Amino acid sequence: MSRHVNDPYVKRAQAEGYRSRAAYKLLDLQRRDRLFRPGMRVADLGAAPGGWSQVAAELVGRNGCVLALDLLAMEPIDGVEILQCDFREESALAALRQLLGDEPLDLVLSDMAPNVSGMKAVDQPRSIYLVELAVEFACETLKPGGSLAVKVFHGEGFDDVLRTLRQRFEKVVSRKPDASRSVSREAYLVAKGLRVG
Repeated sequence: MSRHVNDPYVKRAQAEGYRSRAAYKLLDLQRRDRLFRPGMRVADLGAAPGGWSQVAAELVGRNGCVLALDLLAMEPIDGVEILQCDFREESALAALRQLLGDEPLDLVLSDMAPNVSGMKAVDQPRSIYLVELAVEFACETLKPGGSLAVKVFHGEGFDDVLRTLRQRFEKVVSRKPDASRSVSREAYLVAKGLRVG
């Protein structure tokens, strides 16, 4: 608890009005990889409590569109359409597709992570499964040339995900934002330029 309270990113988030320290991870990815432009259509998977959605809404502006999805309830955010459902369920994907309509996305974000049990043999496969779902969704809904930024944990399955992304996207990089805790195995894979077909 004291680590959280004394965390400089937690303090900064509170001072700057972001809902979570995770906002700075996405801002770091934006600084390095230029994921956002005004007017983009963005889906934010695993969005609660909303730090990434806040950043996305700011960066796409009033002409953009941000759809946020999470199992947990989220307080409203200006410029963000919020869907509370389980991304692993087909009904959630159907609801999300209905909101999207026929227009493809420019960017898919996924900060999804499973509830951890503390057992790596259980947690890692659950984590990779969420990554695989996000990648599949991105490949279905992104326009050609679109981008994906997805949280992944190093361990079994990481190399397979990386290989899949390199087959589907023009450029793929692995990032460890400054706001990621050094003890965490998390990384973010940024994939740009979805290939057609």
